[in-house]
Amino acid sequence: MTLLVIFHIALVLSFTTRILLRDDLSPPARLAWFVVLNVIPYVGSALYFLFGEIDLGNKANKLHRKIFEDIRANAASFLGQRDDVDRLIDPLYRQAFHYAGSINGFHPVNGNTAKIMKDADETRQRLVADIDAATDHVHVLYYIWLDDHTGTDIAQALIRAAKRGVTCRAMADGLGSRAFTKSDLWHEMKNAGVQLAVALSLENPIRTILTSRLDLRNHRKITVIDARVTYCGSRNSADPEFRIKEKYAPWVDIMLRFEGPVVAQNQLLFASDWIQTTGESLDQIALAARPINGGFPAQVMGDGPTERRGATPQLFVNLITCAQKALTLSTPYFVPDATVLEALCAAAHRGVSVRLIFPMNNDSWFVAAASRSYYRKLLEAGCTIHEFYGGLLHAKTLTIDEKVSLIGSSNLDLRSFDLNYENNILLQDEETTRAIYRRQQEYIGNAVTVGLREVLAWPWQKRIWSNVIATIGPVL
Repeated sequence: MTLLVIFHIALVLSFTTRILLRDDLSPPARLAWFVVLNVIPYVGSALYFLFGEIDLGNKANKLHRKIFEDIRANAASFLGQRDDVDRLIDPLYRQAFHYAGSINGFHPVNGNTAKIMKDADETRQRLVADIDAATDHVHVLYYIWLDDHTGTDIAQALIRAAKRGVTCRAMADGLGSRAFTKSDLWHEMKNAGVQLAVALSLENPIRTILTSRLDLRNHRKITVIDARVTYCGSRNSADPEFRIKEKYAPWVDIMLRFEGPVVAQNQLLFASDWIQTTGESLDQIALAARPINGGFPAQVMGDGPTERRGATPQLFVNLITCAQKALTLSTPYFVPDATVLEALCAAAHRGVSVRLIFPMNNDSWFVAAASRSYYRKLLEAGCTIHEFYGGLLHAKTLTIDEKVSLIGSSNLDLRSFDLNYENNILLQDEETTRAIYRRQQEYIGNAVTVGLREVLAWPWQKRIWSNVIATIGPVL
């Protein structure tokens, strides 16, 4: 019994000391781990060992720094200039564009165009047509790649392109696409000459557990064709029926097709992941910048566990702070940190129309519970909350004053903030922003508005459950 008590005390103290020594943990995250370690010490210790540290390891961090040093040294002309922010961006929004540029070194480049895809069918058809028209290269990276209609059509288009001599590189996440990377279609692509890579592979899970953690994932969705066209948005290589979680279907996504110099920045972001995984050099990746007359300024922003901590929530705070009249945001997973939550409330208090669109039925029960713990505070500040009922709203969109937009893969949750590799495009253009805003209005048209009176009437059990989940949210 004495040995068991000593072991128990040593276990709890060792992990508690480790948590106290970490300067990178926020107070809520530290508190959440304290709660878990004290309530369920043995399970909590195991959880901390498996998921407590956000680090891919020293080797991965050093390689990431080297890759971006190489990009800055040999592809600087595609990154844009910090001074271009003051030349291209409205003074009201410059702070957000400056901040975005500080993350990866991508600054606004002018001369871009974008077209919002009507739906999943148009996205698939346009993407396949662009791949079929490729003459030099096609690069794709997806978090989830299924062998359904969409996934198969994209794979077959890559096979056709490779067979006619186009350089095709395809990457899929080791967890999100684990079944696809073992499928016959994956091997068919390889046999046709498509170069393949698995991001954050789980082939050696023991080594991953000992040196990193299993749930650090590449959540990006990038397609680049001939350094001329890129797609950015929330859609994976999967049908909206999303058969792996079909009871929540349809998955409602948004995708934009870009042309212009921002394509080269997305190419460089893809290249950073490809080089990190395969060891190829940057000079093997084709780059080109083709400005379009009358186009708008835009810049890429990528985040991940090898970037500085807090980059994504800080970007959102900067964007929210810039809003003058209206801010509309859609996300499937809303578990903000304190800075983002307070920024949204502050915007509403100063008179900005803040509208938030979330799915009514979420595929993540703990995210749904944690999200609703914030409703009362947001509603009392004057925000409007809409719950979408036409499927699982998976679109990640932010529009500000019908002038500035952020589109991409980042959710407003702790996974996107800390654990996942994400990709986004920040742009300033009234026409494109209005198109995204109209799509947001369509989401609101298929949603119910949640009022403060309704939230105050929730049963105490529901409120306690939501608040408990939100408290341990940093652990989840």
